[in-house]
Amino acid sequence: MSNRPPRIHAACDLQVGTSFQLPDEAARHVQVLRMQPGDRLNLFNGMGGSHTARVVHMGKHTVDVEVLSLETDEREAVCETHIALGMPANERMDWLVEKATELGVAHLTPLSTQHTVLRLSGERALKRVAHWQGIAQAACAQSGRNRVPQIDAPLSLVDWLKSLPEAADHPRVLLSFQTGAQEWRSLWATPPSKLTLLSGPEGGLSAEEEAWAVAKGFVPVQLGTRVLRAETAPLAVLAQLL
Repeated sequence: MSNRPPRIHAACDLQVGTSFQLPDEAARHVQVLRMQPGDRLNLFNGMGGSHTARVVHMGKHTVDVEVLSLETDEREAVCETHIALGMPANERMDWLVEKATELGVAHLTPLSTQHTVLRLSGERALKRVAHWQGIAQAACAQSGRNRVPQIDAPLSLVDWLKSLPEAADHPRVLLSFQTGAQEWRSLWATPPSKLTLLSGPEGGLSAEEEAWAVAKGFVPVQLGTRVLRAETAPLAVLAQLL
């Protein structure tokens, strides 16, 4: 064991002074680490804050812990960022969820667009969202975040835009290939406290889709002269906001 207690996500209520049995996934993590009674660990439930706990019993398939103390330090990014994006294909969406979580995204909405290759619906979509949530939890454990980002079930771009209020109390930005899009650096001197970012899949959004977004208050912007991949562009924005 290292001197630093391992960080483990536990989807349960955490209260100082209580003893309880860890949820199955967290218990498996403790067992894989070959922890023993008396060893300490850092538990977080994704709702903010983290707790120092002590292993009190190791069963064959169960682990009992005692919660010793609470750390309330806030580790979130200054800008609360909601990214809605046309889903990149294959494992690229997994990679984006992991890295966006590390960089501080607060909310992710996967979208189906005219150029989207990955199409998800029904049970397959629910399983993929659960998979992405697991990736986000692991990324929070690794990076030190105590709040797990919200990840929505996939929506069509049209349905998502319809769900938005006509006016927003924070900036809405669209990453665009179109001529006339503003330079990202010209938007503001300091980052806003909240931002909604719309980004397309491979090939970007169509001109028609961009017009729909602009009608909902999105400002088309470009990040520079390079053409970034669908999974890279949102991360470039997050890195600058961080």
